[in-house]
Amino acid sequence: MKSRSPLVNRIALVVGAVVLTALVSMATTLAVSKSIEGNATAINLAGALRMGAFQLLARSAGPVTAESGPGSMGQMLDRYREKLADTGITRTIPGARDHPLASQYQAILDSWEEVLRPALNDHPQGTPVTGVMLTATEKYVDDVDRLVSMLEQRTEARIDLLHLIQIISLAFSVLIIVALFIDLKNRILRPLRKLVSVAIAVGDQDFSRKTNMRGSDELAQLGQAFDQMTSELALTYYELEERARLKTEELEKSHAALQLLHSASRDLFANHDLCHGSIPMLQELEQLLGIGPIRLYLHDRESSEPVEAVTTASQERPFYCNDHHCNACLVTPEVYDELPLENNDGRRLLLPIRTPGQLLGTLEVWYPADEGLSKTARRLLETLSDQLATAIFLERQITEEQQQTLAEERTVIARELHDSLAQSLSYLKMQVARLRRLNIDGEQQSVHEAILDELSTGLNSAYRQLRELLATFRLKLDTPDLATALRKTVEEFSVRLGKPVELQYNLPPQTLSPNEEIHTLQIVRESLANAVKHADATDISVDVLFESPQVRVQIRDNGKGLPGGDQPVNHYGLIIMQDRARTLGGQVKVQNRDEGGVEVTLLFVPKSRNLIPTEASNA
Repeated sequence: MKSRSPLVNRIALVVGAVVLTALVSMATTLAVSKSIEGNATAINLAGALRMGAFQLLARSAGPVTAESGPGSMGQMLDRYREKLADTGITRTIPGARDHPLASQYQAILDSWEEVLRPALNDHPQGTPVTGVMLTATEKYVDDVDRLVSMLEQRTEARIDLLHLIQIISLAFSVLIIVALFIDLKNRILRPLRKLVSVAIAVGDQDFSRKTNMRGSDELAQLGQAFDQMTSELALTYYELEERARLKTEELEKSHAALQLLHSASRDLFANHDLCHGSIPMLQELEQLLGIGPIRLYLHDRESSEPVEAVTTASQERPFYCNDHHCNACLVTPEVYDELPLENNDGRRLLLPIRTPGQLLGTLEVWYPADEGLSKTARRLLETLSDQLATAIFLERQITEEQQQTLAEERTVIARELHDSLAQSLSYLKMQVARLRRLNIDGEQQSVHEAILDELSTGLNSAYRQLRELLATFRLKLDTPDLATALRKTVEEFSVRLGKPVELQYNLPPQTLSPNEEIHTLQIVRESLANAVKHADATDISVDVLFESPQVRVQIRDNGKGLPGGDQPVNHYGLIIMQDRARTLGGQVKVQNRDEGGVEVTLLFVPKSRNLIPTEASNA
């Protein structure tokens, strides 16, 4: 069976509300009227009890006559008791014993049965009334008066309740009628005006006018049908134009992004500094595609976690930053808080940067969660990751080739020095030994010995320097990076020391050039060799730390320290370390520690990238 329409339901609801209000009003009026029925009779009867009590008191004090014999007083008392228990009074008394009326009525009965009636019955007729009887009669009458007052108050309260019910019924009736008129205006008259206005607008080919009607009644459904009709008509007119506009914008954006990637690819391959070469291009790409920030992580074979190498937005200078005059990636906290990050309604896209058979890094792209990422933007980012992979791979290949070329050149130089200068020095040392065996007497003997000592000292010094040069030129990094080479060096000297040498290392990947790595490694080896050979140390620590933009290398031991507390004079190992430090553009300091031992400190700013030296490099 089909249900009635919402309009009919509302009308039925209003009529039902009016009828229900009337029925409730009549029912409550009938109930209240029924509850006060007989209260007037009870009040009259209770009032007569007061007079009857005084009549009995007067009769007991009057003279004895023929009519008022000894038995007549008992008959009067019985008749009074019947009046006290008359149904006109008892039916108005509630059945609950704890009700005030029932309690008061019971108090009257108890006073009659226990005090007043025995006193009247035992009093000799014709004798004066005693004060006790008079007091008992007055107290009894007062109890009856209270009962009458309570009956009157109850009756008045019921009448007031009846008036209140009638007023409430009248108010509800008025409210229902007012609500009916308002509902008719809002649900019928106003929707009809909207429907007429939309029909007129559609006739004038204006499809933007809507009824915006909500609900489930007939007029609301008709308004929703009008809205759907105008929407479909508007879509028919504007759909092709909107599609063409969106396609044109997407093609323009894609074309601009491709031009940006094309121009940026040359910078990536021409500039070996990944940070300087990629950040401007990535920031332009962010503005073009409405994405960002973008972060680039490199996968280091010696680290279990990816290492951040590039970011386009940061509140603080990144740890790996080499150029403190560059603020390309620094943004204010207000700007950073508005970027689509994880805690700011953003989503993350991770793109692998790989070459065939090798994962080089990961490109992390954040974009607004409410806007999403289009297929065109995703394809452009994939193209960008391919270009970054090629640039990173070529940079690593160039670095490895530089290391190999440098090692080959040093090997050639070492071989030439060994075949020429080393043999010549060895020959001169043998000749000095032969001169020492000659017996030269006379005054020239002391001079001869002095000259031989100077020659021997000079040859030994030259030979030591030559051996240091040969060790340097033959040293090569046959390990993936400086960190691994340092670990192997520390393991080597730990065996020689008989105790582990502590190593702390935090240089970002590819911070140093191959030449800088060689010099740094050799200074560390020279310092460890001095600590193991000459210092009699038992604890040695090596720190290679990146304090952007400079590198700090410290080798500390707890040995016997330098004699005199100052840097040694004509110490050839120190001279070579200072030469290496000057080659790196820094300086090396050797000094005693307050707690004992020696501290070797190397400070320099890496020059493998486009760096601007700061005051920190001269500290």
